[in-house]
Order: sequence, then structure tokens, then C-alpha cells
Amino acid sequence: MVLVGAIRDYVAKMLSELTGMKVLIVDKETLGFISVVFSQSDILHKDVYLVEPVDAPPTEESLGHLKAVCFLRPTGENITQLKRHLKNPRYGEYHLFFSNILKSTYIQILADADEHEVVRGVQEYFGDYFAIDPYHFTLNLPSNHLCMVPSVMDPHASQRAGDRIVEGLASVFLSLKKRPVIRYQRSSEIARRIASDVGKLMYEQESGLFDFRRGDNTPLLLVLDRRDDPVTPLLNQWTYQAMVHELIGLEDNRVDLGPPTGAKAKTEAQQLVLSQEQDAFFKANMYENFGDLGANIKKMVDEFQAQSRSNQNLQTLQDMARFVENYPEFRKKSGNVSKHVSLMSELSRIVDERILMSVSQIEQDLACTASQATAFEEVSTQLDNEKVGDVDRLRLVLLYALRYEKENPRQLEQLMTKLSSRPSKYKPALVYTLLRHAGVEKRTGDLYMNRDFINRARNIARGLKGVENVYTQHQPLLTQTMENIAKGRLKDVDYPFVGSHYAPAGRPQDVVVFIVGGSTYEESRAVALQNNTASGVKFVLGGTVVHNSASFLSDLEEVYRLERTSDLV
Repeated sequence: MVLVGAIRDYVAKMLSELTGMKVLIVDKETLGFISVVFSQSDILHKDVYLVEPVDAPPTEESLGHLKAVCFLRPTGENITQLKRHLKNPRYGEYHLFFSNILKSTYIQILADADEHEVVRGVQEYFGDYFAIDPYHFTLNLPSNHLCMVPSVMDPHASQRAGDRIVEGLASVFLSLKKRPVIRYQRSSEIARRIASDVGKLMYEQESGLFDFRRGDNTPLLLVLDRRDDPVTPLLNQWTYQAMVHELIGLEDNRVDLGPPTGAKAKTEAQQLVLSQEQDAFFKANMYENFGDLGANIKKMVDEFQAQSRSNQNLQTLQDMARFVENYPEFRKKSGNVSKHVSLMSELSRIVDERILMSVSQIEQDLACTASQATAFEEVSTQLDNEKVGDVDRLRLVLLYALRYEKENPRQLEQLMTKLSSRPSKYKPALVYTLLRHAGVEKRTGDLYMNRDFINRARNIARGLKGVENVYTQHQPLLTQTMENIAKGRLKDVDYPFVGSHYAPAGRPQDVVVFIVGGSTYEESRAVALQNNTASGVKFVLGGTVVHNSASFLSDLEEVYRLERTSDLV
């Protein structure tokens, strides 16, 4: 179940089967689907002359010698844009590919619009998701905060968001050519609704599409709610991929470092691609902790410097010929070294500026240990520290409140008073908003491994064993969930099946875990580590977005605003 390969195969087939120079027409989302798995040079090698947005303004210039390959989401807006193209075709041929199930009404609309008979084919290629890593995908849902609030606040927007999730999950399984059994988190109404709607689509409405040959083992789709683990997206991260996303931002495998000092506009050099499909160093180090990463980057720099000195010592024609032959690879390596050194420098600057070493150690204590008195003193001290920024102060109180919401309300009030003592763009009331939506009463999983003696024993054993790095000792709740699935221990009462007739016999070998409300790169790392074990179960992780703490807090602010507007609190 490697998602990157599925999308690459679809795009390669679209572009390779059509010979000659062509234009690729895309919408904003399908451009993203392609860009996370193909580089610009990969597209050029497919004889693509131009990449054009489907909603680009019309032009009188005719390019009848070119063929148009359209890869679009099957939405009403895109159908309207295609009608415009077909009414006054700019290109000689149009080959239409849709990333998901195409309604029969849309097919009729396109047929009626094709008065010039330029459409040569209409096909469904199920790649309706961002395959950012082989075992991690996202839908980049724009209104992700709707996954945290009751649909009564904005039922139409909530329904659209739910429909997009169902479409994305359908596309994932159609691209994998599998029909799963479906389970969901019992305590989450939105997880139940999504799971139910996916089940209806796969087993009733479009059962023919999903009628794949059954193997010995049926895959599993498990739908979870982000609110069951609000801790993971609030923590600072200390492994390469997750750290870049947390401190700088990583969107569709691209990093924006911003303009150089003194520059007024962004430059191409500051837009960096960070993809394991295109960068061997990143693939080897994406899960390394900050300290080991620094040592590995230094080693890479030393090796490059040695190669540079060798290239400067060109004494014979053979030396020169060899250098010219290897120059493209040398230039690529030079750019790669520069990229990772720039990223490491920026990460180090932010860590020092925000004194994250001390802040993060307390975050990890809040997430992984149970000494309430010590936690209160540590958080109080940081709230008094003028060097600690607004966002880090808020996150510390949020993490404290989640852990100790039932233990000492008066001490939480004291922390809230300290949090409010300094002007900030963040509202202290967000603490209570999070507790309403993701407090202990709302959660299913054993987030802190302290509900029963088995999990308490595991927690103690982990503490006695120790961890290699205090900053990476936290394990997301998903780790525990995956272990339970691999051992056949996932409780039916907490994670029921959608329909009794869907229940399989035996343990699944392939599992897609989808988190409504967003996944994280820490969880993606947990999936990669789990897949490297000998459990016999392979996992794929998906979510409505990929969170860092900034995006999670942004969603929380939107929930707060909606509640205030709706007067529901």
C-alpha cells in the first residue's frame, strides 16, 4: 500500500500514453497531487510544454498542434470551466482525466459542450489526495476546524467538509484496489458519520466500483478523531521532518524560508523541496533527532568539500572530461548541501531565539510524566520568564490543563491568571475551549497510559528503560492504537465496526488510519517505525490536514470564534 507509487503511476500513464507535445491542464488541488510526487523536470521529460490552470483567463491564441491532458477533480466548478474550454477550444485534442468518481450528469454536460468534437476520451484516475510520503497522505481540507465543532454551527459547510473526506477515502482505496472493513472511534460523532458514509458509498452506492477480488485478508479503515489526542499537535518536535514543519512550515513537501535579509521579494532559492522521493539525504535523515541530524549534515558538508577540492585539481584532459561528465551530479549535490545547511541554520536560530530547549523539556514532562506539583512549578516558572514567547506560554498551559484538568482546578486558575498577565494575540480562553472539545470526558483512548494497570505497567516499564533523547520521549496515542491492532486487541466496544456484516475474520494485514481533524509528522514517523517491525501489519496514515502547533491553535481559535458567534457557550 504505497500511495506515492499509485499517484505516480496514474500521472505517468496519463502523460506517457499520449505522444507528442502536450499541455497539462489542472486545478489547484490536482496540481498539488502531482507536485508532491513529480518534480518539474519529471514533468518536462513527459513532453509537457505548458502547465495551465483550468480557470486561466481565455485567450484568442490557438495552439491546435498541441494536445491537452486535463487532470481535474470532478467538481461543479471544474465542469463549468471545462465547458468554457470546449465551447471555444484552444487545443487540437482534449483528453479528460478525473481524480475521483465522475457523476453521470457531468458526463452529459461535457458531451453537450463538445460541439467541436475535440474530446478524445474521459477516464477516472483515482488520485484525489496528496501523497506526501509513501505511507502518509492528506486532503489539505481548508476548513479543518469544522471537524472540531458540532455541525449545527454551520451544517452546510460541515456537510461539504464531510463529503470531501468521504471522496478522499474512496479515492485512496480505489487507487489501492481494495475495499476495507470499517471501524471508528465510538466517542466521536463525526468519526461515526464519516465511517458510515464511506461504508454506504463502498458497499451500497458504488459497490460495483469496489468489487475487487477478495484476498485472504480484508484491509481495515479505522476513522479516528484528532480530539482523542490533542497533545501530539501541541508539542515542539525534534526530528527533522516534524521539526521543519513545526518551526518553519512544510506544505506539500515544500519549505518557504522567506526572502533573504534585505530582499523585498521571495526568490526561487528560498523555496525548498523536502521530499524523500527526490532527496536521498532527507530520506535517510527525516526521522533523525536534532543532535544526530547536525552531525550528519556536518559529515555531508565535509564530504562535499573533499569532492570540491578534488575537482579543483584538474591536471589532464581525462580529469577535465570526467569533471564535465559528473558536473550535473556535482551541481545537484551542491544545491542539496546548501539546502540542508540553510534549514539547519534556520532551525538552530529559532531554537535559540525561543529558548525551546528548556520549554520543550517541560512539554515532554507534561506529556509523559505524572508529577502534578512539579509540573505546576515548572510551568509557573516559564510563564514568568520574559524570554518565553506568547505561543509557547499558551501551549504550556494547554498541555498542563489537558493532563491535570481533574486534579487541582485552583492551580489551573493560577496559571490562567499568569497567562493573562501579559498582552498576547492568543486568548487565554482557548484553554477552556480545548477542554470542552478534547477533555478527558470526550476522549476514548488512554492518552496518558494511566487508566488501567496494564497501561500503567507499560508506562513504568518505558520510564525504567529510559529514552535516548528526552526531547523525543513522547509517543503519540496512535502508537498504542497500532500496537493493539497488530496484536488483535483493539476493543470492539471502543472502536465498533460499521455494520456487522463488514466484520472480518482474523487480524488485518493492511490498515489505513484516518484522523478527522488532522494528522502530524510525529504520527507519520510512528507509522514508519511500526511498519519496520515484524508485526506483519502495514499501516498508512491519512488526515484532513497535516498539523503543527500553529495550525492546531488556528483551528482552536476558529472554534472559539464560532462558539462566540453562535452563543452556544
